[in-house]
Amino acid sequence: MGATKTGHFSNKQNEIAIIAKALGHPARIAIMDYLLKVEGCICGDIVNELPLAQPTVSQHLKELKNAGLIKGSIEGNAICYCIDEKTLAKLQAYFTGVHNKMEKKKNCC
Repeated sequence: MGATKTGHFSNKQNEIAIIAKALGHPARIAIMDYLLKVEGCICGDIVNELPLAQPTVSQHLKELKNAGLIKGSIEGNAICYCIDEKTLAKLQAYFTGVHNKMEKKKNCC
């Protein structure tokens, strides 16, 4: 989606698209899955869990953070990452709305 085209869509549509794009890579899904298992971690912990180099993991973390899916707090000389529950709540609300609309249309198509 080009930068000039996003103005044609609602803020909510653009927000969900940014989140969905960030989740559109299996490494990022794996990072989210790992963060769901732990309370918080540093990049090195994730590098030890995934078959990816540290710079690659850092880039994926950056994409997830830019989309608001994760947040990081500085602990010493490292950043401790965790899932941002507010963004997940937005995503859940969106898919709940989609599900509810589909339930009402069950007799169509």
